Amino acid sequence: MSAPETLLTTPLHALHQELGAEFGGFAGYDMPIRYPAGIMAEHLHCRASAALFDVSHMGQVLVKGPGVIEALERLVPGDIEALKVGRQRYTLFTNARGGIMDDLMVTRRETDLFVVVNAGCKTEDFAHMKAHMPPGTVAMLDDRALIALQGPKAVAVIARMDPGINTVPFMGAVELNLIGLDCWVSRSGYTGEDGVEISVRADGAEALARHLLAQPEVMPAGLGARDSLRLEAGLCLYGSDLDQNTTPVEAGLTWTIGKRRKMEGGFIGAEAVLDQLFTGPRKIRVGIRPEGKAPARAHTQIVDETNNEIGEITSGGFGPTVGGPVAMGYVTPDYANDGTAIGLVIRGKVHPARIAPLPFVPKGWK
Repeated sequence: MSAPETLLTTPLHALHQELGAEFGGFAGYDMPIRYPAGIMAEHLHCRASAALFDVSHMGQVLVKGPGVIEALERLVPGDIEALKVGRQRYTLFTNARGGIMDDLMVTRRETDLFVVVNAGCKTEDFAHMKAHMPPGTVAMLDDRALIALQGPKAVAVIARMDPGINTVPFMGAVELNLIGLDCWVSRSGYTGEDGVEISVRADGAEALARHLLAQPEVMPAGLGARDSLRLEAGLCLYGSDLDQNTTPVEAGLTWTIGKRRKMEGGFIGAEAVLDQLFTGPRKIRVGIRPEGKAPARAHTQIVDETNNEIGEITSGGFGPTVGGPVAMGYVTPDYANDGTAIGLVIRGKVHPARIAPLPFVPKGWK
């Protein structure tokens, strides 16, 4: 019998225990899945007010030195050169086949680039960056925590601590002083709501989290609510909706490919990706609304009117804001139009569903 996996913990682990969190393993970390209020309450509170998430398992990377912008552009299809100081961009690492190795956030600061990558990919991403960028320009920031405060009242909470947040637009970033801690704060998130992500020294993370949780608008939320919120917002989860065999075009992420990059290419896998822009993808990510109350989970088979397989669900569950089941998945292009009738094979029985526009709920940020 193999020994049980030893899970890593974040700087907020003791606080989660104190708050009564239920834990589960995720990307090698012991993470809070839910708190006593439950996933439904956490989800709805985020949509109505503000919820605090610990996302310190994510990888934070500093890229600094001559030639780093040009080098990073060889790894991603985003236009990093055009990114202004204090602005952030969502982009993708691609492989030689045009498949997605990871999705990431890149922020341009005065003297460096601040990069956040997914927890499950951070070791491989870090090695990938070091292998393709100038020596000594890439550093993993292991001494920092990452806290996400999400919801329509999140920015007002931060503004009471430092009004500088009020000048930051969506996908902007700024250095703020929060309870005496120097924090790097981006106005972004993974819920479809307004809000911020706060990079703070690990030794100051618990004090900051406690201060935020003491605000009347804020309650803690775990990975369960984070997943249902991002699904309703039509946002992809790497390893489920995105993988190395799926291109940005197939994933509906063509908007991440900068105009200049479409013309010039120059990134790994560019030939395959740009070819699909003209010839069309072999599959397309779509939103799906199952009829009835039965949720369709990941790997559920999607069939046409004569029960021929046309695709697969990649993310699915109950949408608390929607009040019913929602899902995302990939289908062949002929079945990708909104309103198209499809079938979902759940426990051996075909259930009716329709292709639906994404996101399932309106975006909460302006």
